[in-house]
Parts: sequence; C-alpha cells; structure tokens
Amino acid sequence: ESKLMIALDTSQSLFSSECVSTGSRTMSLLSQLEKINLDSVLGEADNARYVTSKILHLVQSQEKTKKEMTSKGSTGIEVILSTLENTKDPQTILNILNILIEVVSVGGGRRANVLVTKGGTQILLQLLLTASKDSPPNEELMVLLHTLLAKIGPKDKKIGMKARINGALNISLNLVKQNLQNHRLILPCLQVLRVYSTNSVNAVSLGKNGVVELMFKIIGPFSKKNTSLIKVALDTLAALLKSKTNARRAVDRGYVQVLLTIYVDWHRHDSRHRYMLIRKGVLQCIKSVTNIKLGRKAFIDANGMKILYNTSQVGLSQLVDDVVDESDDNEDAETESEIETENDDDKDQHFKNDDIETDINKLKPRQELGRPIEELKMYEQFFPELSENFQECDLVSKEPKPFVSDANLSGPIVVPTAGEEHSAEANQSTKGVALKESNPVLTEEYNKRPAFLDLPKKDSIKDGSLHEQNDQRNLLPSCHCLSQEIVKGLDRISLQNSAKNDQYYGTECVIKKESKTSLTTLSCSKPCEHVSPCGSSLFEGSSVHLGKLCCTGVDSEEEDSRSSSSGEQVMLEVSDVSPIHDCDLYIEMVKTTKSIPEYSEVAYPDYFGHIPPPFKEPILERPYGVQRTKISQDIERLIHQNDIIDRVVYDLDNLSCSVPEEADVLKFNSKFESGNLRKVIQIRKNEYDLILNSDINSNHYHQWFYFEVSGMKTGTGYRFNIINCEKSNSQFNYGMQPLMYSVQEALCSRPCWTRVGTDICYYKNHFSRSSIAAGGQKGKSYYTITFTVTFQHKDDVCYFAYHYPYTYSTLKMHLQKLESLHNPQQIYFRQDVLCETLAGNSCPLVTITAMPESNYCEHICQFRNRPYVFLSARVHPGETNASWVMKGTLEYLMSNNPSAQCLRESYIFKIIPMLNPDGVINGNHRCSLSGEDLNRQWQNPNPDLHPTIYHAKGLLQYLAAIKRLPLVYCDYHGHSRKKNVFMYGCSIKETMWHTNVNAASCDLMEDPGYRALPKILSQTAPAFCMGSCSFVVEKSKESTARVVVWREIGVQRSYTMESTLCGCDQGKYKGLQIGTRELEEMGAKFCIGLLRLKRMTSPLEYNLPSSLLDIENELIESSCKVTSPTTYVLDEDEPRFLEEVDYSAESNDDQDIELADNAGDYEATNQEDGLSDSDSTRILLS
Repeated sequence: ESKLMIALDTSQSLFSSECVSTGSRTMSLLSQLEKINLDSVLGEADNARYVTSKILHLVQSQEKTKKEMTSKGSTGIEVILSTLENTKDPQTILNILNILIEVVSVGGGRRANVLVTKGGTQILLQLLLTASKDSPPNEELMVLLHTLLAKIGPKDKKIGMKARINGALNISLNLVKQNLQNHRLILPCLQVLRVYSTNSVNAVSLGKNGVVELMFKIIGPFSKKNTSLIKVALDTLAALLKSKTNARRAVDRGYVQVLLTIYVDWHRHDSRHRYMLIRKGVLQCIKSVTNIKLGRKAFIDANGMKILYNTSQVGLSQLVDDVVDESDDNEDAETESEIETENDDDKDQHFKNDDIETDINKLKPRQELGRPIEELKMYEQFFPELSENFQECDLVSKEPKPFVSDANLSGPIVVPTAGEEHSAEANQSTKGVALKESNPVLTEEYNKRPAFLDLPKKDSIKDGSLHEQNDQRNLLPSCHCLSQEIVKGLDRISLQNSAKNDQYYGTECVIKKESKTSLTTLSCSKPCEHVSPCGSSLFEGSSVHLGKLCCTGVDSEEEDSRSSSSGEQVMLEVSDVSPIHDCDLYIEMVKTTKSIPEYSEVAYPDYFGHIPPPFKEPILERPYGVQRTKISQDIERLIHQNDIIDRVVYDLDNLSCSVPEEADVLKFNSKFESGNLRKVIQIRKNEYDLILNSDINSNHYHQWFYFEVSGMKTGTGYRFNIINCEKSNSQFNYGMQPLMYSVQEALCSRPCWTRVGTDICYYKNHFSRSSIAAGGQKGKSYYTITFTVTFQHKDDVCYFAYHYPYTYSTLKMHLQKLESLHNPQQIYFRQDVLCETLAGNSCPLVTITAMPESNYCEHICQFRNRPYVFLSARVHPGETNASWVMKGTLEYLMSNNPSAQCLRESYIFKIIPMLNPDGVINGNHRCSLSGEDLNRQWQNPNPDLHPTIYHAKGLLQYLAAIKRLPLVYCDYHGHSRKKNVFMYGCSIKETMWHTNVNAASCDLMEDPGYRALPKILSQTAPAFCMGSCSFVVEKSKESTARVVVWREIGVQRSYTMESTLCGCDQGKYKGLQIGTRELEEMGAKFCIGLLRLKRMTSPLEYNLPSSLLDIENELIESSCKVTSPTTYVLDEDEPRFLEEVDYSAESNDDQDIELADNAGDYEATNQEDGLSDSDSTRILLS
C-alpha cells in the first residue's frame, strides 16, 4: 500500500509542476509504466490504468509527445506494447489502444512502421483472439482493435498470413455477419477484411465463408446514408474479386448484373458528383470480375459495354478531363477519410532510388585491361597516326584529292558469325536498283503505279517480273512545277547495275528520255532557295542530281537543250557547309547494305534527302479532352461492331494479302531500309490500326516506326492508331508530333520532314501483352499512339516516322562525301572498317585530326601526342537523333572553320558513328540481330554476338594499355521521355550524396572536372540543359558504355549525351520541337565545348588562380542538393497523370533556369571561339 501511494504522489507532483517539460513528463510516465511491468505489486491494475490515462491525455493534447514516443532511440512504443501484452485490465487496454491510434493517426506511414517492427501486429491479433472469446465481445474493444489493425495493416506485408495462422481471420467476418445494423462496429471490421483480402489465400478462404454474399448485403442502390460504409465495402469486394475463385462465385450468383444496376443508379442520382469514390468502387469491382473470361462474357451478356459507355458520355463537361489511370491499380489500403499527409520525417522516403549504387568499392574506378596485351595488339592497325612519319606526304599543297568511289579501307576483323561469303563475292553479287513506284498522277496517260527504287535480288526473282516492269513503269507523282517532259524523264531513271549505266554514276541523275534512244543527262544551275544554315545543303549550288527537280517554269525546249549539253561531271565545292546529298551515291551505298528481309526498295526520303524547313515548329498545344474522345471512339468499336470494316490492308506475314482497288483505301509499305510496319487494319473509312514489328529475335521494343502511305485524298482527316507500343508514357502526350515527308513537296523543291498531326495522344489500350512479350509479367497492356493527318496533295506518296530517319546507307554516303571533299593536306581523315556485324555489314571507324604542320620531327611529335577524344553513336537504332547530332559533329570537324582547324590541331578524334548497323538497317528500335540491347553488353561483350561493342571496347582497352587514355568519351543517344539535350556522367561523390551513406563520402576526394564539359555546353549550346544532367551511377546502368568506360577503362569524363525526341522547354528553343538543324548544331556546339575544355585542361590552367577548383566545388555543392526526384531519376521527368497538371510544369530544377535561359541567347562565333584561357574560364565560372 505504502509503495503504491508513494508512486502515485510522485506522479501527481510531476504533473502539477509547471517547470517540468512535457518531454520529461512523458518519459517519467513511461518509466513508471515500465516499472509496473517489471514489478508485480498489489494495485498494479489501478496504477497502470492511471498512468496510461495520463499518457493518453498528453498524446491527445501534445503532438510533441507522439513524435517523442516514436523517435529513434525511444523505447516508448515497446513499453506501451509490453503493457498491452501483459495487462488484464480492460480499461488499461482501452487506454493503450487509444494511445496507439493517436500515435499513428498523423504521419501514419513511418509511425505505423515503428509499431509493426516492434511486433505490434502479433500482439494486437492475439488480443483480438482473446477478446473474441468473451460472450458477448466488448464492442468498444473490438472497434478500437479493428481501427488500429486497419491503420497498421497496410504497413505489414505479412499481416494476412499472421491473421490466418493466428486463427483471427474469421473473427472480423463473424462480427460483420452478427452486427449488420451496427455500422460503428462493422466499418473498422470491413477495413480489416480489406487488408486481409490483399492476400490471395485469405481472399479464397473468406470467400468460402460467404464474404462475397455478405458484401452485397451492405452495398446497394443510391442512398445518402452510410456512404463511408458502402465505400469500404466496395473496396473490400474489389479486393476479394481479384481472386478468380471469388470472381467465378460472383458470376455464378448473377452479381455482374447487380453491379451494373447499382452503378447506373448511383450515376443517375449523383448529378453533382459527390459520390465519385463510390462509383469508382463499383467500377473497380466490375473490373476485378472481368479479369476472368467468364466475367467478361457475363459483362457483355448484361450489355455492360453499352451501359458504361452511355453513362460515361453523360455530363462529361462537368468531369475532370482525361482522368485515365495509368497505374497498375495498386489501390491505397486506406479510405479517403483516412489518407493522411506524411510528416517531414517521411518525405525523403519518396526520393529513395533503390537503383543507385551504394557500394563505394564498386563505384571506385578500377582500371583493368580485361584482355592480354598481346591480344590487344590487333588494334594497332587502327592507330597508324601514332607511327606515321609523313615523309612522303606533300604538306604544302592545298589541292583537294579527287573523288574516289571505293575508299581504300583497311581489312575488317572478320567475325565468324558474320557470314561465309567473302567481301569480293559480295561485291560481285551486287544487284541493280530501280526507281520505286509512286501513286498515280492526275492524268489518264500516267494512271498506273510506277515502280519504286527497286533493288532486285537474284535469289528472290523467280519469274523475272521485276525486269519486265521496265517497260511498264509510270511516273512519280505529278507536280505543277514540273513539265511533262521532266516527269516522263523521271520515270526512266535507270539505276540498274550495268556497264552501260555505270559511267553516269556519281553526282548526276541519269534520265532516259522516252523520245530518245540514247542516254542523256539533265543539268540545272538553279539552286534551291531553302538551305540549312547548319550545313544540310541538299540542293546547294550546282547540285545536278536533284537540281532538275528544283526547277520551276522551265520550257521543254530549254530542257532538251540543257539535257543535250555537256554531260561532264560537276565537281562540287565545299566551304563551311555540309556535303551535298548525292542521290546516286546513296543508291551505290544501298547496293552493299545487307538486310535480313533483303529489302528491294529505297524510300524516297532517303533517296531525295532532307532539308530542314525554313519555318519554326512549335510544340503542339494539346486540345482539351482529346484523350477521352479517342478512348470513347475505341469503345464505340465494341458497341457498334457493324460499323467497323475490320479489313487487313497490309500484312508482312501475308504478302498475298489482296486489297480491293478502291479509291478510298490507303496503301501502305515498309519494305525498305529502316522501315517498320508489320500490319495495317482498316477500322473505319478513314481510320487505320497499325501494328509494328518487334526487334528481330525479340518479343518487345515496339516503338520505332517508318512507313509509306499512298492513295490519299485531300481535305480528309485520316486517323492512324499504332496500337502495340510498350512504353508507359511518351512525349506524344506533351506536344511532340510524328514526322511526315511528302514526295510531291520534295518534287516542288521542298524535300523535308515536317511535324504533322492533330489530336495526338498516347494512352493504355485494351490489348494485353503476352507474358513472354512482357518479360514474364502478366496483365501488361499495350499503348496506342494516335494522330490524325489531313494530306495536302491528292494521290501523294507520304512517309511517316517516329523521328527523323537516318539510315546506315545514308551514313556510308555521308562518310564517302566527307572523304572525297576534304583537303588531304590540311585534314587527316581516315575511314577504317572496325569489324563486320552479324549480317555482314561493315562498322565504320573514322579518325579525324589535323595534318602535321610539316614532316619535321617536332611537328610529327606534336601530331602523335595529341590527346584522344572517343565518340560513338546510334547503339539504339530508334534513337535516330543521335545520328543527326553525330552528323553535325563530323561536318564541323571537317569544315574550314578556323575553330575546327584549332580543334583538329588539339585532338585526335576516334569516332564510331553507328554502333548498331544491323539494328538500324532492319528497323529495330533498341536491339541488334542478337535480340539484345548492345548498350547493356559493355561489361562482357561477346566477340561473336556483339562484335561492334567487343571491338569498340578493344580500341579503348588498347589506348589504356599504351597509356593514351582519351580525355573524353561520349556516347550519343536520344531520350523519348524528356525534353532538351543533357548529359549523364559518373561521380562517386554525387552518387553517394543521393544515398544514406553520407558518412562514407564526406571525406571522399574527387576531381570535379567531370562537370566542366556539361557546364560549358549549358552556356554555349542553346538546346543543352544543365538542370537535366545527372552524374549518379545506377546499378541498372553498370553495363552501359558510359559506366564501363569510366570504371574499367579509367576515363573520368565519360558521358552519355541524350537528345530529346520532342523539343525544348528552356533557352532559345523554348516551346519549339527539335529538328535536324538544332540537332546538327548541337553536334557542332559539342566540338566547340571540347575546344574550351582543351583550354581549361592545358598547362596554362596551373597558372590560373588557385580558387578555380574551389569555385568548381562550390558550384557542385550548390547544384547537387536534392530538391526534387528529377535531379537524379533517369527514367522520365513527365507527370504520370497527364491531364491533372499544367503542361508547362515539366521543366527541371529552378536553380538552373536562369542560366539556361541566358545561355539560349548565347551563340558562339569565331571571335568568341578565340577567347583567351582566362576569358573562357571567366565565362565558364560566371
């Protein structure tokens, strides 16, 4: 008695003392409670009841008390749970349950986790089992127990199993059955049943005990009473019906019709949309039932499609636009009224990226050759510049060397799997090329479809029908700017590989006049008006081969006189513009390109070439409600099936697929290099579903498309739906448009890809991917890209593409032109064959630097000691923008710009412009012929399966072995879900900053030089955005070129440069879609950035102020704070729920916006390129 009184007096004095803090009160009370648990004294129940009531009072009135009890190092929760486990006093139990409910009611995430980790779930389930034995059970106790279990249950992944093992599973169910009218009791019971039902075994067990039938006793027609109860019951039912057993039970009892009736009733009465969550709950139940075939049949039989469609069309203007849930329907386990905002302690949980590498030992670069030095000597042949003495070279003459058709290339490293045919035999078996057929022209005389640029294959021609077409071919599409004679002449462009025609190959277009018997040439001196300032000069100057197509208003007599004039070849002059596109040379390149389908046609855009349009192409503003409209139209197909044509009009799997010769049916084709379109189904008169090919030897990567359309009418909107895309989001939802190329526009001297399409959106459709195609996951859906196009010309031939196409043959043509047009006395240019691909195509390796000033020893020494820069591109075929950036880089390096000469004198460039030729040729999106992503093979490439990666890595390993590590390695890529151009690099320190291993990284010393190049680019390249750059090393990227070259080869400045497929949201190009002009400019600006980097890394740097690196460190510190997940999450920076955000809110961190905007107006000129070291440093760090 005396001990008890003393304890009570002590606690009373503590509460009455004003000078004692709340924290010490709580700790004192918890200490007393702990003592009561340890000491078994008389009156323990009264004391525990008193102490817990005081703690409850503090918890209810002081938020600080709740934080203190769950803070790190506190034993408060353990003491409370221990008391709950040991006490028999009902009031103490109620007090403790109320305390715990208060503790987890705010900041429920972390605090509920604390309760679970301390064993709270097991103690509560045991208490529930004990309390259920009372007859009747204590209602207040049951309400509190179930309320607490409902709150902590979602945080305990094993609660379902614990409840089943404990025998507590049916206690909640029986309580609901016995107390259907007691809404206060059954509400928390249903919440617990919902948590239990997430476990499939529990769902089946509960279903056997009648839980599905029980839920239908609670839910019903519209009522303003007990809406919270109905909502929870629907959520519970939806979770239960995910079990196929329960779904079948619901179908057998006719509940599908009941659910539809309930939904219609709630929809009809809920005119003000106050009960959206209940309506959503009913839909969720219907969705769960229709996951099984039996459920889908019952749904269709009950006219479910029409019912839901009709209700969705009522009052759309009052609803939120396009609320299309793209998640996998992982519903939150708490009801709306219970969803609480996490406190500040929980916020960094959202920024956690489990993919970030946290092991410092794995992060630290460990330079290792990986292959014996003897084996690496095979790569010595690719570095003749290190041994060349130039004694026989005339380094004074500035005359350019003449064009040589066949470059003198060194022999390839033959890969056994590349085929048994020798290159010589392959050249002998080169096939001819003929103009690809076009659509009919308007005149009757030429109403037959002419042949395309056919490449007849010896093995594929069985009846010689292709040869017979020569006399039956008709015209390209007519154009008002072409005379009939030119049109007739175009029909007779002969590209057959015969000796008779070979003499005309080169830079002229050979046209066989219908009225003549001899071959004559057409020439034209009229230049095209639209020439890219970036250097894409397809029709520049005296471009003979397409000049005739650029002419307007030329009389036929003039044409005849010009065509009969001199047929001598014209040598094209090159200044600072890109090499002119050469149609005939392109055909020559196509002949040696080996494809799996053995393409026999050439696409017009690749033949004619592309000039950037002279107008700006803004990011498309998305109309309100377009996504909802498109989905509604898709649903109408299923409701009004009689209105659907459903006719296959193109099928690669069934080439004999016959299409009626009707004027209103479009014709499709994709049988050309880089083409991708597998099947087309006409849905409505002007609507087509398109199905893409997967990558060869793969079941996925449906995204890249490139196909031809013909037979169109003007003034009609044609809707195209590409229905088997795989990515969960796309820039098509944020203003990106597909690209279209019109042949008629090209014939009118406007040969360009332009952004087209309206009503564009990208959304999940109802087509399910097989588990094989989805990587073993079931239930994954495909996505649809939909766009509508109205054509400008009747019977045009148009091409559509995901992004600006750049084929392997185009690369070979450009490299050939670069080699033929450069000044060999000024520029050292060498093109080698690194290796052969699986299909037997060559992988080009280009070396560019400046010729030595003379053949004196010191000049030769300077030449050999230039640092290397290693560049690569196009490892992913669908990222064609990478090739356009590389084109800009190559052309700048080969230009006569004084800065380019300075750059060549500073570095030796080793460039692999296309790492995946086979994937590019065959229209893949991501893989090579092995069906693998080559940018995930750098750690351990196989020489037979991944020859280009194996030998590219071998080149870098050889440079490491001879102590000539590149100063910079950069791999050019494209990004489908982000805007702007940006870089990914590698940094141990920045990687650690984004993890919980701060202690390990605080003393880590790291050279911040890896940030210099991106920072330079952010100030000189308008499209570049520093805010999107990341230098975090992720586990999933450890086999990429960037990480392997950094970690294994030891190149500190190892980057991936990502270019957007869409456009820019900052700087000079803000609000504009990106084009080839901007991409090529980025390639040139990259070179300028290297020149400035050279100035920074030169020995002069050591004469600069010692504060330079401190400023750099300060720069890194200030810009690496995690302010949002987008600072390091590499996947995408677009919002997930498309219509709930402002489309302009996709930008990067605020801290870089001002810099980026200023940088957008900054153009590097020749004068600026000549800045002194101190000036360039001042600009960099300003």
